Amino acid sequence: QVQLVESGGGLVQSGGSLRLSCAASGRTFGSYAMGWFRQAPGKEREFVAAISWSGGSTFYADSVKGRFTISRDNAKNMVYLQMNSLQPEDTAVYYCAATLNGVVTALTMDYWGKGTLVTVSS
Repeated sequence: QVQLVESGGGLVQSGGSLRLSCAASGRTFGSYAMGWFRQAPGKEREFVAAISWSGGSTFYADSVKGRFTISRDNAKNMVYLQMNSLQPEDTAVYYCAATLNGVVTALTMDYWGKGTLVTVSS
């Protein structure tokens, strides 16, 4: 089992950067594929980025490709989301999630954090 806690959210100016962190507990953390999702007010939760358990494969939503980078450090039980060139449409609560199945979607993740708010001013 995995417990997840996000941090690093806040208010940032358009064009700025933020680095989100997700701290995981559980001795099997390294066996989980990880994903970042976000949910804006009045909208459905959407996929942002994913990374395989080894860190060898990454995937991104078209809306963030080229701007966001997902990474993980299994020795520290951490996963990160580096967000550059932030835009107002990136404003949302960002969630860290884990799955042992390797199927990273908003409907198939096994564990979720409580989220961290990112607000991008226009």
